[in-house]
Amino acid sequence: MYEDGGRVPGSRRAPDDTPADGNGDGAPEAANGSHRRRGAPRRRAGRGKRRTGRWIALALSVLILGTAGAGYLYYEHLNGNIRKGERSSADSDVRRTAPNAAGQTPLNVLLIGSDDRNSASNLKLGGSKKSVGSKPLADVQMLLHVSADRKNASVVSIPRDTKVDIPKCTDPKTDEKYPATRGLINTTLQRGGAGCTLATWQELTGVYIDHWMMVDFTGVVSMADAIGGADVCVKQNVYDGPKPGVPGGSGLRLKAGTWPIQGEQALQWLRTRHAFESDFGRSKAQHMYMNSVIRKLKDQNAFTDTGQLMDLAETATKALQVSQEIGTVKKLFDLSMTLKDVPTSRIAMLTMPRIPDPQNPNAHVLPAPGEAERLWEMLREDLPVDGKEPTSEAKKPAAPKDPAADPADIGIMVRNGTGSTTEAPTQRRAATVAGLLAEKGFTGARADVTPESQKRTQLLFPSVDLEGDAHAVAKALSIPTSAVKKSADVSGVTLVVGADWRTGNTFPKADPAGGPPKNTETVMGDNKGECMDIYRPYRF
Repeated sequence: MYEDGGRVPGSRRAPDDTPADGNGDGAPEAANGSHRRRGAPRRRAGRGKRRTGRWIALALSVLILGTAGAGYLYYEHLNGNIRKGERSSADSDVRRTAPNAAGQTPLNVLLIGSDDRNSASNLKLGGSKKSVGSKPLADVQMLLHVSADRKNASVVSIPRDTKVDIPKCTDPKTDEKYPATRGLINTTLQRGGAGCTLATWQELTGVYIDHWMMVDFTGVVSMADAIGGADVCVKQNVYDGPKPGVPGGSGLRLKAGTWPIQGEQALQWLRTRHAFESDFGRSKAQHMYMNSVIRKLKDQNAFTDTGQLMDLAETATKALQVSQEIGTVKKLFDLSMTLKDVPTSRIAMLTMPRIPDPQNPNAHVLPAPGEAERLWEMLREDLPVDGKEPTSEAKKPAAPKDPAADPADIGIMVRNGTGSTTEAPTQRRAATVAGLLAEKGFTGARADVTPESQKRTQLLFPSVDLEGDAHAVAKALSIPTSAVKKSADVSGVTLVVGADWRTGNTFPKADPAGGPPKNTETVMGDNKGECMDIYRPYRF
């Protein structure tokens, strides 16, 4: 990426206090299992053997203890390499996805590529001296989602020039507070570190993100070297160098065909934008590289090869910055094992569905209405984004403690929350949905004129005695149970129709049978034939 087991692989557990003979009473047993008779004469030959045995046991103990100590010291050395930071820099009411039928929960990790040039090594690998001293930008952002049963996975990129709502963030290092704003998503790293980038993703998607991991230019090169490179393909000869009116470039130079790349050349591939025509082309190329790396690690059995894991651990702990709750070798090792059993045929990588920003269509993009929200809901509901069947069974929601009243006896306030920072609210939306409820027997539904803006539809209830009523409303409209929440901000059952349901009489529930979202590119992990087209000015 531009981009945890009980003990470190290869280390040994120190012996316990059990005597070497194993019976714990200090009386060694004879070969036939019987004890020496009390008072029986000792045999000198046996004494020699026992003395030799003691020396061997002592030597083995020293060897084992020494090895265990070295393993412990090396484990602490690796832990000392890891740089950690706050998981989130903002408050959020986003909740984890409910467990599946087997009690398992999905894993979401935000992968961040920083353009930090505040070191000699990073500056040498890219950028100008003018950028030294400035706060880094999060130029690469990907969300790794691994299903609850660890049988399918997806990686979703958001282009760096996507305009989003950024929540209020606090820098954990300086305690500086940044007000909520609307801006480009890559600036979030400057407004409270990686924790603010994570908080912005949660605000945008409604997906609870467990951890973040961040790497800079130097880290990419060292990780690419440790992995041993990966194969990439270009359809035409490429040189991503400066052009008249278009300065810079990654420096990538390859002839048409498939080539193994690593080190600085891997960084060039991951940074190439102009030759791949756009940031969207760059995201696709990054996904191709990541898939190639995963295939290589699986082919080499790197997930179970202790020696290679140790080499990767040494490099990764130096290259990565991580959120503090995964800031140990054990936890990072456990995290790396989550992809071990995912078939490459069920790993999908794609870029967020998007549209040009009307205010700056040549430079900025916005999440595509409808399709982007469908993608986020699929992640929230732990549904595969590759269009294939889910691999695990969803858990049936528990029945509310308080049963629902008769539909006609349930009072419901319906609010129009379909407006957003980019779109005006749908006219009379609350009245329309209240009418839908009346047709289903909820004759107590009324439109509420209270102004509201809500990205996602929510069904709110103030107390336990109304929980059953709220769930009955959700079931009638096919709204997912994850949208039903207890809230002190309402006095009765309240339906806020969000920007995810601007039109239509049926709630647009995500369905994996509908295939991958539109307005995006999907690269599957088992597709070895992917090859990048080169923008004509950058061919040679």
